[in-house]
Amino acid sequence: MRYRLGIDVGGTFTDFYLLDESGSRECMLKVSSSPEDPSRAIMAGVTALLKRHGIRPEDVSYLSHGTTVATNTILQHSGARVGMVTTAGFRDLLEIARQKRPSVYDLFADKPLVLVRRRLRREVNERVSYDGTVVRRLNQKAATKELRYLLASGIDALAVCFLHSYANPAHERQVKDLARRLAPNVYLSASHELTSEFREYERFLTAVLNAYVGARLNEYLTHLQAGLRDIGLRIDPHIIQSNGGLMSIRAAADAPVRTVLSGPSAGVVGAAHVARLAGIPDVITLDMGGTSTDVSLLRGAQPGMEAGQKMAGYPIRVPTIAIHTIGAGGGSIAWTDEAMGFHVGPRSAGAVPGPAAYGLGGDQPTVTDANVLLGRLSPKALLGGEMPIYRALAEKAVGSIAGRLGLPKERAAAGVLQIVVSAMVRAVRVISVEKGEDPRDFALMAFGGAGALHAGAVAKQLGIKTILVPPAPGLLCSMGALLAAPTMEYSRTRVRIAADAAEIRRTFRELEAQARQWLARERVPRDARQLRRSVDMRYVGQNHELTVPLPAQRIGPRGLAQAIAGFHQGHKKQFGYSSPEDVVEVVTCRVVATRAATRVKASPQPLREGKLTPRETRSVYFETGPGWVDCPVYWRGDLFAGAALDGPAVIEQLDATTVLYPDDAAKVDRYAPGGEVTCLDLPWTPLPWRWWATPCWPPRRKWRPA
Repeated sequence: MRYRLGIDVGGTFTDFYLLDESGSRECMLKVSSSPEDPSRAIMAGVTALLKRHGIRPEDVSYLSHGTTVATNTILQHSGARVGMVTTAGFRDLLEIARQKRPSVYDLFADKPLVLVRRRLRREVNERVSYDGTVVRRLNQKAATKELRYLLASGIDALAVCFLHSYANPAHERQVKDLARRLAPNVYLSASHELTSEFREYERFLTAVLNAYVGARLNEYLTHLQAGLRDIGLRIDPHIIQSNGGLMSIRAAADAPVRTVLSGPSAGVVGAAHVARLAGIPDVITLDMGGTSTDVSLLRGAQPGMEAGQKMAGYPIRVPTIAIHTIGAGGGSIAWTDEAMGFHVGPRSAGAVPGPAAYGLGGDQPTVTDANVLLGRLSPKALLGGEMPIYRALAEKAVGSIAGRLGLPKERAAAGVLQIVVSAMVRAVRVISVEKGEDPRDFALMAFGGAGALHAGAVAKQLGIKTILVPPAPGLLCSMGALLAAPTMEYSRTRVRIAADAAEIRRTFRELEAQARQWLARERVPRDARQLRRSVDMRYVGQNHELTVPLPAQRIGPRGLAQAIAGFHQGHKKQFGYSSPEDVVEVVTCRVVATRAATRVKASPQPLREGKLTPRETRSVYFETGPGWVDCPVYWRGDLFAGAALDGPAVIEQLDATTVLYPDDAAKVDRYAPGGEVTCLDLPWTPLPWRWWATPCWPPRRKWRPA
């Protein structure tokens, strides 16, 4: 029997999801991460998982994983010493950036650190026009001199960024070839290879970030590949990209900046799978971990896509799933300012020292401490009883801020949760209301270690009636990594009136040729290859675009007319108006090359009747209601298909806790993967997932006869 393996590398845990190719057997595992070398945790986890379930390494036919190496390198500013070669007059572009400031009225707001020192930004006489015409040929002698200067300065990586290289990359290619001959061991990054789109600041910065993280990710990938060979796996792993697709190690080594949102994107892919199984295709995801919360919107079980993203203040021009991230997690610290204003985050206690309740030395009040004090998290232990919890330490930490505010401890703890929930509500509105979508038309899918703890409060504020909780919320990203398909996007800026079908058709032919070559290199079977086309459109005179799919297989007047109509509709939906009488222009053509999606077989389980018996009863505090309530506590593995629960209640499991408010009602659906979750570096404690359980919070009347 052959198996497929998905891995998600997080800051605290590394998660594994193993599935046989028939979909009849699955195994799940959590391992403590090794931040100094993430590949160590992967090796330990793969070895333990295969040994525990009696699977031979050679039977693993496919491995994909999400990584935080590039993300952490940017956040920690621990990347390579980068040099930059650019067009004469543009060395300061990285500092000038854009006129728009993130904090318009804050004169003291810090700008993101410039990743290339000024003396390492070298200019070369060359110039290409916006249409690709060479205005001034590259001075190769001057380019060689500048490259030798940078090499003598001890750079580890080089970014080559010339003006209008998206239209004609010849000069960037020449300089990259020169650099490869002069310094074969220096990591090279050329802007046109990452994005063939205009707007030079974003393109230059993307090339610099790619060089900045390249050496670190390549070192990690080398260790990973060698380690997998050592333990007997005969496959090359795939890496999940920010766009939710996979690429080979070779492709990841060339474009590591495409992995910046690798983990969160895997979670959205997993959420899409759960949404399809549950029969609720329109969902908003709420992925809450220890330090941050990621939200995304899916319609028809398909996530929205964006042409770029922002990480730590740096705009990165690579395709990405539309994910909005805020600094709100279980470790987010509650604090007061000089005016006694009450805040939560974005500072986090992290995994070490962590929340005070963990007993690892943390003494500041966190979201986790508030949940422990209010009885929502077990006051005894987490991770199926393997991680002790110290309630007295949580009370002491929350008591410190309660004293400053002059509030009872439970009121202060409830305030912590209300603030963090408000932050998540605002995040959801960014991806829904601000994009012309009504969140009440969607279900809320809660995952990550802390998502289901707070989903009820978030849904109530947004008017959302249904919440979906996957069977293993903390491992959904590893499932998504397994389900993701190889995907790569090719784009090119060609500003043309939308009616100019001939020129647009030529551009798509070039992009499709590149896409087919990539699919062949990635060894995607011919019958599984798919191409999707879209165009970025705007009204003439505008400065920002909307991406519109091209409905026709052949690019012609009819297909473009449909795209123009779709643009008008999209513009009205997002901005409240449209101007059908105005001229529309195409700015960028896009082709997405992908493989037909992998579908995991899932068999519905027969419905059962019976009464659930709680494992215990404990007092839980609810801020909207009677306050402290004796609340039944259930174990997730005890749930069965067709089971129904009325709130208030708490549902515990190894990797997450779900809270039902007093007016909530939950129901378990019929799909079950049938695997188990275990935790390495702790005593083996099997956690049976008998049913694909999907607790939902519709109005109580929906589930009761009139």
